[in-house]
Amino acid sequence: MKSIPEILEKRISEIMAEVTGQGGCTALVKPATDPKFGDYQVNGVMPLAKQLKTNPRKLAEQIVAELIQKSSIEEQVSSIETAGPGFINLRLKPDFVAKSVLEVTKYPDHLGVEKTDKPKTIVVDFSGPNIAKQMHVGHLRSTIIGDCICRLLELEGHKVIRQNHIGDWGTQFGMLIAYLRDLYKDKLKQPDSVSIRDLEKFYKNAKHWYDTDQTFADNAREEVVKLHNNDKDTISVWKEFVKESRRHYQPIYETLQIDLIYKDERGESFYKDMLADVVGELKKKGLAVESEGAVCVFPPGFKDKEGKPLPMIVQKSDGAFLYATTDLAAIRYRVGELKADRIIYVTDSRQALHFEMVFAVARMAGWDRRQKTEQRGQDARDTTEFVHVTFGSVLGEDGKPLKTRSGENVKLKELLDEAVERARKIVDEKNPDLPDAERARIAQAVGIGAVKYADYTNNRTSDYIFSFNKMLAMEGNTAPYMQYAYARVKSINRKGKERGIDVAQELADAQQAELSLNEPSELDLAKHLIRYGEAVEAAVDDYRPNYLTSYLYDLAQKFSVFYTNCPVLDAGPDKRPTRLLLCDLTARIIEHGLHDLLGIEVIEQM
Repeated sequence: MKSIPEILEKRISEIMAEVTGQGGCTALVKPATDPKFGDYQVNGVMPLAKQLKTNPRKLAEQIVAELIQKSSIEEQVSSIETAGPGFINLRLKPDFVAKSVLEVTKYPDHLGVEKTDKPKTIVVDFSGPNIAKQMHVGHLRSTIIGDCICRLLELEGHKVIRQNHIGDWGTQFGMLIAYLRDLYKDKLKQPDSVSIRDLEKFYKNAKHWYDTDQTFADNAREEVVKLHNNDKDTISVWKEFVKESRRHYQPIYETLQIDLIYKDERGESFYKDMLADVVGELKKKGLAVESEGAVCVFPPGFKDKEGKPLPMIVQKSDGAFLYATTDLAAIRYRVGELKADRIIYVTDSRQALHFEMVFAVARMAGWDRRQKTEQRGQDARDTTEFVHVTFGSVLGEDGKPLKTRSGENVKLKELLDEAVERARKIVDEKNPDLPDAERARIAQAVGIGAVKYADYTNNRTSDYIFSFNKMLAMEGNTAPYMQYAYARVKSINRKGKERGIDVAQELADAQQAELSLNEPSELDLAKHLIRYGEAVEAAVDDYRPNYLTSYLYDLAQKFSVFYTNCPVLDAGPDKRPTRLLLCDLTARIIEHGLHDLLGIEVIEQM
């Protein structure tokens, strides 16, 4: 199903080309900034007028005259007007809106979201917890934003490959094993008895010891060598550490409704045997050189504070490899083996420079180039697109990064547990008569949904202040408000059935008839319903879930106005089917947006 801007833009662009005699004209049809002027606005006239060195207002009038004369968009638009220095305002026809609503209802799986005609293979790298450490609040944004991006891309028809780049390799494991050998030999015999909290505590102690005791540091390095040489006993202990960490973070993914499982893990250890070859190839291509004992690549355009070329170290003077080496190996694997057309990395903004340099080196090495295949087609890109989706920090009420009173990172599990506990208190107060199991289910959905939705509503590039009170509020753009809005809409069907109304039959009748959108609030709601695909497209194009949450919140508010002004169950037989259908589609879109795209549970009773 083509979006309305796409339908209008195609025809208006053709008329612009006819009027000017210029090829490649683009109408740039966007939603109107103020609904009182229309539904959509053509923004492409002024840049075209500038290019032609002509008056934009006069050009807009010529285009409007030609549109009217040729009835180019008569089927969709009831009024076309020039405005300002060269804008064109468009207002949709009610009968076109009605037909579009019925068209959306034909696609229950995607509700009018257009599928791409050029599906891509897209790798999304997100979450990335560290082994032997508990997930903390710093992992929240990468995990949920990355998951949402995957869901949005899959809805559009792309092949999405999730990659959980866990931190499961390196010196820290040598420290841990050496520490256990010295102080807890019994635990080495039964490493599966070590909990994630034990590992975290042991690592802190081992790191302090490593930094202050040369003998222990030497022992830790020896254990790293054993690990790298696949020593049977050392590898066995390491595997148990990974399993215990997985037993910690996998339930968190399930709680958050994150689609990440064991098969999606491609940790640092996966690339360990590729690192020497990565450095060797960089040397062979003349890109990597020795600098102060280390092996470095100096990508053009990167300077340090003194203006000197900034190196990206790929191998230290002691022979050790770095994160950059692993990231380069991952790119080479994802392009060469996974055949990625695009690779998306979802990390905090502090890693921006790192990935800029990694991408630059990968391109220098030619690791972004792909072979053409019959499946990809001749018009496919010759190179893989690298995208870094950044986000800001989660802050406490004091405006500083969210920490515990002791100054440590807030554990993600503890934060989620507290969200559910707070939600349970609210549910108990408002619905004490509900069965205990039902109240627990609602509290889980509301608490977890509140944390996720509050994050999604913020511009991902900005920091935001974490506030349980605000995110659990029943007013404003919050998960509880949206979940309540959904429950409110769904209750209409239940009440209708209680009153003996055959809701299913009236919905079926509405889909076979012409909808009646005579009331302003009916028409306004209908116009918003058919723009769901536009909201999804905007969220995908810029990897910003807040575009979707804004749309859903506006939908809930427009439904509220409609419900206030337009009786549904008490409407006459000529109006009720249309209004029941608008209610049904509102509920379906809220459910689809919340559950299918944001991974937030909906509730039919609150």
